[in-house]
Amino acid sequence: MRTITEVSERIVETPSTVTLRFRYTPAASPGQFVMIWLPGDDELPMSLSYTGEPKGVTIKAMGATTRAALSVQKGDLVGIRGPYGNHFDLTPRRILLVGGGSGTAVLAPAAEAAARAGSTVVAALGATTAAELLFVDRARAFSNRVEVATDDGTQGHHGYVTDVSQRLLREDSFDAVWTCGPEIMMRKVIAASEARHVPVYCSMERQMKCALGMCDACALGPYHVCSDGPVFPAERLTPLPEFGRTKRDSSGRRVPL
Repeated sequence: MRTITEVSERIVETPSTVTLRFRYTPAASPGQFVMIWLPGDDELPMSLSYTGEPKGVTIKAMGATTRAALSVQKGDLVGIRGPYGNHFDLTPRRILLVGGGSGTAVLAPAAEAAARAGSTVVAALGATTAAELLFVDRARAFSNRVEVATDDGTQGHHGYVTDVSQRLLREDSFDAVWTCGPEIMMRKVIAASEARHVPVYCSMERQMKCALGMCDACALGPYHVCSDGPVFPAERLTPLPEFGRTKRDSSGRRVPL
């Protein structure tokens, strides 16, 4: 059932990204998502970037509805239902975080929870340009080491975050890699991690309408991302022909990534 709640805080994170905080009492675990409804517009599936109170979602302008979400202000009303899906296993003791663009939003609360439980977290964060780097300061609070990469070289490594993650995997040992971002990026993270025999867990993004595993909009091979995920071990994803290559549009057709 949808709950209508007031936006208690609006934070501009980057030129294309805002965080909306709101009071919503159902318990949530890091990695889970909610469906957020903008009155007069569509619902959006959004992983929680804050799982405590007030909860929060971090939205990057990518389509018409996400662009509309950027205009939501403190005091506006939104509809929330959920949380849905599975969550990250917080038991690994040494974790490498690999976030690409807005994918860092779902990884941050999981890393914070793991760090509070005594795990060591190393973070590699990437974006197209320095202005679009997300949650770098937040990462420094929970991580023993934070490295960044920008496609244009305006901050940190000049190149892709996968370059940084490959180097970190060579330099250190990890019990798990957590990653979220473009699927092509995650395929590279998986390949580098498998070479080091480190298990990888990916937070997946797909079109979602019902969030209950009924409408088939988020079908990914034999899985529904909303109910079987959104967090998947890499070994479930790599055999799927569509992983990193195609996605489904709003009508359900497969289109190239």
